[in-house]
Amino acid sequence: MTLRKLLPVVLSALLILATAPPDALSQGRGGRGAAAATPPGPPAPVPAAVAIPRPSDAELEAARAALSRFASTDAAARSLLQKYPGLIEVTPPRPNTAIRPSLSQGFMAKHQANLEVAKQGDANVLFMGDSITDFWRGSNPPYDGKAVFDKYFSQWTVANFGIAGDTTQGVLYRLQDGEGKGFTPKAIMLMIGTNNRLGNTAAEIAEGVGAVVLALQQDFPNARILLLGVFPTGAAANDPARATIAEINKIIAKLNDGTRVRYLDIGKGFLDADGNIPADVMSDGLHPTAKGYEIWAKAVIQPLSTLMGTPVPAVK
Repeated sequence: MTLRKLLPVVLSALLILATAPPDALSQGRGGRGAAAATPPGPPAPVPAAVAIPRPSDAELEAARAALSRFASTDAAARSLLQKYPGLIEVTPPRPNTAIRPSLSQGFMAKHQANLEVAKQGDANVLFMGDSITDFWRGSNPPYDGKAVFDKYFSQWTVANFGIAGDTTQGVLYRLQDGEGKGFTPKAIMLMIGTNNRLGNTAAEIAEGVGAVVLALQQDFPNARILLLGVFPTGAAANDPARATIAEINKIIAKLNDGTRVRYLDIGKGFLDADGNIPADVMSDGLHPTAKGYEIWAKAVIQPLSTLMGTPVPAVK
């Protein structure tokens, strides 16, 4: 392999090092107030459409050899490396915690409750996610989605497996530990990833979402998935989180296959004309209020009904 071909590999590795969030390999950081987590399992499989390019061992060695040759022939580089050993290194993309199944111990009680729902075997729709999904059953303002849920979705038997604070790796753990067994949903609505922003890059989160989609397809081979883009967060249009979420959604949109997975980004529905999130839609810039859940329900009732093969209900 020539130095010219290896240079993008070297630069990519260095860029990943420079932009990596701190403490990204620590466990239990994906959810707000998350406690210690179960030891992470082996990396889950990831669909090729969202996989982060990773060089082989041979390519890494070739890149290191090329970098060494460059340093040996460039006096300025050689001087810098003598003064600051390790300043320039070829390092592969770090392990992605978003695809290693692991659940916060603080979420175990809700996980056990979900297992009991799964064992009942009668759910024909699955809602999977974090607090934003979890609060569909909330009845206390401002996070009160239950009345809206009952109005739009009562014609189905819905298993709500949202757990507040959860992450892609948490969902992977839960599916492997029994939430992916015991029932046969016809449709699944998935929205996950916002809590991973505390410890993962957009590309890593997209891999995590892809791993969850693949796991759901394996567990529920006859179900069709409505994959939602990660919702906007931060009340202001210029909140830095918006760019990260836009990057995540750009990648996971590639998971739409026209048959088993339908991708739908409804984020703009939560924004005003200036791109801000009104307080009566998301009081904290993250979790929908009853009005926010109404926006969500109106946006998904038609595609969910199509996936279920049932008429769109007449909602007053």
